[in-house]
Amino acid sequence: MNVVVYGATGNSGSEIVKELVRRGHKVTGVARHVEKLKDQPGVTAKTDHLSNVDAIAAVIKGADVVVSAYQPPADNTDALVDVTKRQIEAVKKAGGPRLVVVGGAGQLEVAPGVTVIKSGHLPQEYMPIALSHEKAAQVLKGSDINWTYIAPAAFFIPGERTGKYRTGTNNLVMDGKGESKITFADYAIALVDEMEKPKHERALFSVGY
Repeated sequence: MNVVVYGATGNSGSEIVKELVRRGHKVTGVARHVEKLKDQPGVTAKTDHLSNVDAIAAVIKGADVVVSAYQPPADNTDALVDVTKRQIEAVKKAGGPRLVVVGGAGQLEVAPGVTVIKSGHLPQEYMPIALSHEKAAQVLKGSDINWTYIAPAAFFIPGERTGKYRTGTNNLVMDGKGESKITFADYAIALVDEMEKPKHERALFSVGY
């Protein structure tokens, strides 16, 4: 498949790029600064700032799947919402590739009707980005494109590629000890598995151990 990855030099984006290349997909890595991508075998590097719908559409035209691993600035997390809106419009202009979004865990339920955001356990410093991810997911849900939103575990961390993961729907995936985590590398496996064999088109699902 022809896949465009936005945020290709970030924590999750870089692992997604590696996983796609490992499986033989045609990969275009997009970021503000692409120096890290230029010498990476199997990756075409492109620069884009996600600030213009027409520019995004030009980058993604001809793609089968667009992956968004965009990370907004810490002092303006709602930039994520505006970027999501532009990506949706760009997907329409580019002929309708599938949009797969690296999401957040804040809106996932830890008990029936109780999300991570509402639970009182989310540290205050993570609240702005959690709320912005929730808003961006709502924008996707209201769109008419083919989207998939993949929410990671509570702890989304560096670590080894084990090839193991479990999925949920709108629930936070936790292990038998009540811990919720996933490495960037194993999250990337889950994302590419979903891309290759879709099970959650126009839907949100969660990933963890």
